[in-house]
Amino acid sequence: MTEPSHAVFLSYASQDAEAAQRICEALRAAGIEVWFDQSALRGGDVWDQTIRKQIKTCVLFIPVISRHTHEREEGYFRLEWKLAVDRSHLMTADKAFLLPVVIDDTREDDERVPDKFRDVQWTRLPRGETPSGFVERVRRLVSPEPSQVPTMTVRLAGTVSTATPQMKGRVPAFWRLKGGVPAVAAVVVLGALAYLAVDKLWILKHLAPPAAPPTFPPGAASVGFAPPLHSIAVLPFVNMSGDPKQEYFSDGLTEELLNSLARINELQVAGRTSSFYFKGKDVDLGTVAHKLNVAAVLEGSVRRSAHTVRITAQLINAVTGFHLWSQTYDRDLGDVLKLQSEIADAVAGALKVTLLGDTVAKIELGGTHNPDAFDAYLRAEKAYRAVRSARSDQDAIAAYTKAIHLDPGYALAFAGRSLALGEIAGEFTNEPADVRPTFQKAEADAQRAIELAPELAEGHLALAGALFFGSLDFTRGIEQYERAVALAPGNTQILRIYGRTAVQMGRTEAGIAASRQAVVLDPLSARSHDELGQALFYARRHEEGLAALKDAITLEPGYERAYGFAGLHYYALGNLQSARASGEVCPENYRCQLCLALTYKKLNRHTDAEAAVTKLTTLGGDTLAYQYAEIYTQWGDTARALQWLETAMRLRDPGLASLETDPLMDPVRREPRFQAIERELKFPE
Repeated sequence: MTEPSHAVFLSYASQDAEAAQRICEALRAAGIEVWFDQSALRGGDVWDQTIRKQIKTCVLFIPVISRHTHEREEGYFRLEWKLAVDRSHLMTADKAFLLPVVIDDTREDDERVPDKFRDVQWTRLPRGETPSGFVERVRRLVSPEPSQVPTMTVRLAGTVSTATPQMKGRVPAFWRLKGGVPAVAAVVVLGALAYLAVDKLWILKHLAPPAAPPTFPPGAASVGFAPPLHSIAVLPFVNMSGDPKQEYFSDGLTEELLNSLARINELQVAGRTSSFYFKGKDVDLGTVAHKLNVAAVLEGSVRRSAHTVRITAQLINAVTGFHLWSQTYDRDLGDVLKLQSEIADAVAGALKVTLLGDTVAKIELGGTHNPDAFDAYLRAEKAYRAVRSARSDQDAIAAYTKAIHLDPGYALAFAGRSLALGEIAGEFTNEPADVRPTFQKAEADAQRAIELAPELAEGHLALAGALFFGSLDFTRGIEQYERAVALAPGNTQILRIYGRTAVQMGRTEAGIAASRQAVVLDPLSARSHDELGQALFYARRHEEGLAALKDAITLEPGYERAYGFAGLHYYALGNLQSARASGEVCPENYRCQLCLALTYKKLNRHTDAEAAVTKLTTLGGDTLAYQYAEIYTQWGDTARALQWLETAMRLRDPGLASLETDPLMDPVRREPRFQAIERELKFPE
């Protein structure tokens, strides 16, 4: 029996000799033995026997892939590839042997490379330029330390391996999120090292040479970086399907996994917007962790076929840069729900979190085992999270409806459709007669979601919105918001909506605390900062509110609502020129026009103020009855203000939710007609 060597075999097409030489020199400089055939004429019995022996005994096989290997239908490198693949079939699943590198922009779905190569993630070394991180990775593979044994691939469609991954190698600085990398819900990375290339190892695409020293100093934690112990960010998983149209699926799976982790109360999970902020950006993992203030980062990839999905994920300690856990799963599409709970449980275990209660039941709550229903739900979620518009909400409602048709017990789909219907009613319905029926549909869907899954936080969130803004039942509405927060204290969407509404109901400190926590969890979300700015407006803390809204605008300069509320804060502070400038940024936004109507009047630009009111009627008609009451109150026209307030009551205008704490309504609070309306609305104590 031939004993294995500690050599690396480097296989390449002759046109790529220069790039292969660079790789070889970098490895040899580190003391790694490399078999690198530089024969001008290849072939013959002696050459053939030598090559076969070397491939049979090498410890690692590195095929160099390029456009040249794609273009060449024949070549000795193809024989080398075949011999290496044949040998790999005789190895155990946890053996790291194949380590493909690509030296140009050749895609990983290249049909002219062996399937076995496509099963593992490629390392990109443009023109053969070889960073130190890759050299270190090869060195570890060639002579692994006892504690650095690669993890096993788990094929969950059948028998499940019980291999437990341990803390592994450090993440080099050149492992970056690159532009064009689709986000995806995850394939668990094999290999216990960040650079441990094992079968099914997932590594982010498009590796580039380091432009700076490593983000994580070897063996040392970042100075001054002390995030919460059990905090984590889930980065968008990479779409490995080869079809860009499947990105909704990988993005959706990422978000579902993020939500699964957020349901574990012992974890602090960065919000969706902040995690997806880095999608397609050239940012190293250390920077991501610092910006989100998290102790760990979960990343991965998804490869979907007709009936199955391969999910690869890896967990990295953001303080030290070392891997904590990695795994790969192959599953039927109908088993994705169960897989989410298994990954979440594994992540919690790797972070040494003691789980309380039935975590699996919490994670799988409200989900579906119907793959077609799940697919429709992910499409609905993508539409709902698109640019806010009536069209995107209608598309979402149609997809949620399809999911419900395919699985009538899909509670999350009912909750999602309820939220989309509520947004249609509250934001995009111009006919007052249509508002109430739409809210009633939203309420019915929310009730059904809770019937199916009583502990589903999203169901209680949806019901809270329907009661609060549809029925103007503020007492039951705030109770449902509080129930949602209790069930999912780490859900940023719930925290920010509850925060604003709690302040509107006079529960100022609890509301602001929730709003600030939403910002902590989702610091790169313009909406989180905007909702905090709104809550602070109703709390009459205008300087703080302006600061929050400026943060929202910095993150997303096109976020229109932030300009409107920023203008109202300036107005309340008496800074009329800044209020005017802020309101004029977004003339098609009703909040901006409200701000302008108030500000122009104070500036004695009466014609412009009247024009702003006319613009408002064009934008929303009588659905903005409450806003007209605010305007005429500030203009000092008490009779018209109260008339519009009574109209708002008759139309059940959702804007009335602000009445109790709205600073703009202060001048008429002592009016008997105002107080009668206030009593009729039955605000909670």
